[in-house]
Order: sequence, then C-alpha cells, then structure tokens
Amino acid sequence: MKSKPALSPLDTPSLPRLGRRGIYTTVKPFSGLAMLAVAVVVVTALYFAKNVFVPLALAILMSFALGPLVMRLRRWHFGRVPAVAVTVLLAFLVIFSTGTLFGGELTRLAEELPQYQTNIARKIQSVRGMATGSGVVSRASAMLQDLGGEIAKATAPTGTAARGLSSTPQNAQERQPIPVEIHQPKATPLDIIENVIGPLLQPLATAGIVVVFVIFFLLQRDDLRDRFIRLAGSGDLRRTTEALDDAVGRLSRYLLMQTALNATSGLLIGIGLWLIGIPNPVLWGILAMLLRFVPYIGPIIAAAFPAALALAVDPGWSMLLWTVSLFLVIELVTGQIVEPLLYGHSTGLSAVAVLLAAAFWTWLWGPVGLLLSTPLTLCLVVLGRHVTRLEFLDVMLGNEPPLTLAEGFYRRMLTSNSDEAAHQAEAFLKGKPLSAYYDEVAIPGLEQAQLDVSRGELGQDRLAQIKEAVDGVIDDLSDHASPSAAPEKDDGIGMESSSPLALGIAARRDEGVALCIAGRGPLDAAVAAMLAQLLTKDGIGARVVPSLAVSAPNMLQLDVTDVRMICLSYLDPGDFASARYLIRRLRRRLPRVPIVAGFWTLREDDARYQDALRETDADDVVTSLRQAVEQIGAASAQAIDWPETAPEADFSAAK
Repeated sequence: MKSKPALSPLDTPSLPRLGRRGIYTTVKPFSGLAMLAVAVVVVTALYFAKNVFVPLALAILMSFALGPLVMRLRRWHFGRVPAVAVTVLLAFLVIFSTGTLFGGELTRLAEELPQYQTNIARKIQSVRGMATGSGVVSRASAMLQDLGGEIAKATAPTGTAARGLSSTPQNAQERQPIPVEIHQPKATPLDIIENVIGPLLQPLATAGIVVVFVIFFLLQRDDLRDRFIRLAGSGDLRRTTEALDDAVGRLSRYLLMQTALNATSGLLIGIGLWLIGIPNPVLWGILAMLLRFVPYIGPIIAAAFPAALALAVDPGWSMLLWTVSLFLVIELVTGQIVEPLLYGHSTGLSAVAVLLAAAFWTWLWGPVGLLLSTPLTLCLVVLGRHVTRLEFLDVMLGNEPPLTLAEGFYRRMLTSNSDEAAHQAEAFLKGKPLSAYYDEVAIPGLEQAQLDVSRGELGQDRLAQIKEAVDGVIDDLSDHASPSAAPEKDDGIGMESSSPLALGIAARRDEGVALCIAGRGPLDAAVAAMLAQLLTKDGIGARVVPSLAVSAPNMLQLDVTDVRMICLSYLDPGDFASARYLIRRLRRRLPRVPIVAGFWTLREDDARYQDALRETDADDVVTSLRQAVEQIGAASAQAIDWPETAPEADFSAAK
C-alpha cells in the first residue's frame, strides 16, 4: 500500500490549511502584508546595493558550480585549502582567458564594421525593390538606408577638408577653409594612469570581491550549511541534513553540467560560423555560450547578431540561411536531446517564470542580471521547495502544478467538471491500474471534501453536485482496462489467468457475490461505487448497498442471495463505533460470510489501524481499494464449493 509522502524535513505541519505538498500550514494574520513589505525592502536593497550583491550572487553560483570539483579533489587526497586554491585558480584562468578573447574580438568587430556598409546598402535597395513604396516595409527600409548614410558620414573625411573636396570649383574660391589648430596640454603620468587604469578598476574590484567570496564559501561550506540547518529546522537533524545536501548537490550538478553544455554549444557554434565564413566566430561562440544561460530568449538573441552580420558580409542570402540553420540545429539537438538525457526535460522553472525572471533581473542588475536570471531564480525555487515559509516561491516560479492531483480532482468536483476529471484520470492511468487512480487521487480528493463537510463549509446543494460529479467520473472510467495483470493464456472462458475467477469461480458472475456497503458519511457511497466497479472489472459480481438499507429496521429486507463477501466503506478514519454495530447486525444475518472493513483514509502505520481491527470486530481491515480487491478476490478464489447462505436471524431484538 502506498502511504502518504513524508513531510519535508524543513517543513513544520500545522493546522488548518492544506498546503500543496499535503502539509497543513497556518496562515497568520497580516502575513501577506508583512511578506510584501519584506519583498519591497529586499528588492530595494538589491537595486541600490547592486555593487555588493552582484559579486555576492556571482560568488554563490560559482561556489555551487565549483563545489563538486572541490569534493572530487578532496577524494583524490587533496587538502581542503589546496583543493579550493586549485579549483578557484583554474576557474578564474578560464574566465580571464574567455574575457580577453571576447574583448579582443569585440574590438576587431568595431574596426571592421564600416567595411560592410556597401552590402548593407545593396540589401536595403533589394528590400525596397520588393516593397510597394508604402507601408511598414518601405518605412523600415528607408530607416535602414538613413542608418547606412549615417555610417557613411562617420567613415568619410571630416572637417573643412572634406567640405573643400566636395565643393564645386565655382564655390571653391568663395568658401575657403579656415585652418584650425587644437592644442591639448601634455598628458601627465597621473592623467595616463587615470585614463588607462581607471576604467579597469571597477571590473578588477568586482573580480577581486568574487574571488574572495568564492574562496570563503568553499572553505566554510560545512559551517555555512550548519548555520542554515540551525535556522531552517534543527528539530530533525538527520532529515534536514539529507534534504539540504540533496538540494545543494542537485543544484551544483545542474550548474556545472549547464556550464559545460553551454560551453560545448558555444564551441560548436563558433566552429560552424567559422566554416560558414562569418567574421569574428570566437566572439559569437562566447556570446552564444553566455546567452544560453537565458532559456527561450537567450539563443534567439545570440543568433540575431551573427545573422545581421551575415547580411552585411554576404552580397547574397546563402550565408544568412546557413547561419540560421546552424543555430536551429544546435539548439534543437541540445535542448531536445542532450539536456533531457543529462538532467531531465525541464530546469524546474515554468516558461513564464523564466521570461519574468529575465526581465526582473535585467532591470535590477543590467546585462549581468540577464545572465544570472535563470540560475538565481532556480536557487529561489529550490529554497522554496525545502522551506515552508518560502513555499510561495516554488508555487510562483516552479514548473510543478500549483495543485496536487488530489486537489485538482476536488476542484473539478466542486465545479461539477467530471469531463475534465476524466481527462485527468486518463492521463494518470497510462500504464497504471484504475485502482491506483482511485487510491492516490480520487480518495484523497474526497478526503478533503469530507473535511470541508465536517467543518460545515459545504452546503447540501454543493455536496449533491460533488456526488453527481463523482458518479460521472466513475461512469466515464467504466471502459478503462481491467486492473488485473496482463493475460498469460486463454483458459477457455475468456478470462485472464491471473484473475480470481480463473482460479475456480469463473461461473459466479452474478451481482450478489460481493456487497459493498456504504457508511453513514455523505461520500462513503461514492467510494463503495468505486470498489464495486473494480470488483466487476476483476470478474467478481458486486453490488452497492446504501447505509439506510442495512439499518436495523431494514436488515430483513436486504437481498443476500449468493452473497459470499462483504466490504464496508468509510472515509472517516475514526468511525469505528458505527462499523462495529453494523458488523454485529450483518453477522446475525450472514454468520459465515467474511466481512472486511475499509477505512480508506487510514494508514497501516497509523496507531488507529490496530484500533480498527480490535474495535470493529471485522475479519480484516483494509486501507486502500487495491487491498480490498485483493482480499475479496483471494477469498472468492478459495470458495470453489459455495456454501449455502445461513438462515435468516431474528432482528426483532435489534429494532
């Protein structure tokens, strides 16, 4: 039997609201306003103190990515300090080399860009030739032509000499150039230092701060983890440590693999652009590697620049087509084949969250924020999945459904949308038995409805709608395949060899073999109908009996012909007294028929499970429909020679 998922070590259950992971949490007054105030303060601090927080964020992400390498060196008998020193040195050597290449290629591009103005002008003319002379295309081409003219002016000889060359001979004598000489003071050593070194001070200072932070985080990793455990949940040290180590390990592996994958993708793009003939392929390869940290929009931005350069370089259109094809092929192979093989089909972020995160972090920290948007947002989502107070981050940004399957089922029942619930069930039942859907989705959803009923939050009209919707779902699933195992051979009666009927009771398919008796709860009959459906699909005739039909005054009128098994259905896990009195009445009427009590929301590891066995006096207690089907099937399989029904008892004393 499948039990409820264990609580996260960092979660603390409390009443009365059911959280998205099945955890009851308390909504404190004004918690929303307090949270909003904290968010505003945090965003303000991140914006105005970005010179501090940007290096800190870079250092945190780098420490996550470099953590596995440090641990690998530690396993190779490196000391802590040497392992950290070697890892940080190698990482920053790679970063410095890449930055140097990027800057050099960018400078070359700036110098060579004016050479491509002729091809730009030709393509503008071709676009204008295809245009009708009006509309968006013509206006866009005119704008591009003006831009080309401005580029030509910027590259042409400037000053009065240029005006003199362009003047006609008639105006040459009228407009004589006036010589102008500009003398600049001789630069002092201090000016040279300020002009040369000044622009480099901020990047160097940022790099230095990042290095210090990374070294500190890697050296103090265990201490920082212990402090976080102390703050997050020290009540269960073992489980908290395991959860935190798992989260950090997964995040570290993701960042490391993502960096390696992006570097490989950038290398392939650079080689491809070099083969195509695009200038500065190293620059575009590095840019593609960096922008690939931004899913969806990053590869598009990375492809736009070399595509525009292909238009300027190539007089025709073939280079543009090859460039676009290169990016499409590499992105499709990387995104649809390689990434799912490495770490699944998703980063754990929703598509909307990725786009919003890119816009938010770009507004906050500029281009650096754009590159860090996905890793930072992923860190927030991981944090939200392990800390209850930050669960809203996972709900807002994560790619998991905001409602569990059980909550989704209950929501659809509240709106009487049985068709959508049946569609959800069909998606769930791919490769799974019908009993699994009832046990894991439908019954937990009805349990929530039962709680609302007990609190008086569901009126009779809404309750009637839920019952009708549940009946509709059960009816829609009546054509689903049998939950029994796949057939091994034909035994001559068209039944599966693993079915209980194949063991000796194939001829007993009448409706009276098993009675599914509903409890007094408003939704007990719905679960009883689910059980009857499963038994029928498994070859055992079943019939649903409402609770009123087995009351003391109506017991004598109950049809018990050919009844060989009885199963009681209760959603309330503590309705032992009602079950006990009902079982006593049934034993007077059918003393030799086994009775199974089904408490569908009870768990075998619950202390009340033994209480149910003892207090109800049932032959057995089951906690899932799967168990009930197995118990009834096994009991039926043993009854090859069916005993006669016991004579009816006198119920006059029970009235």
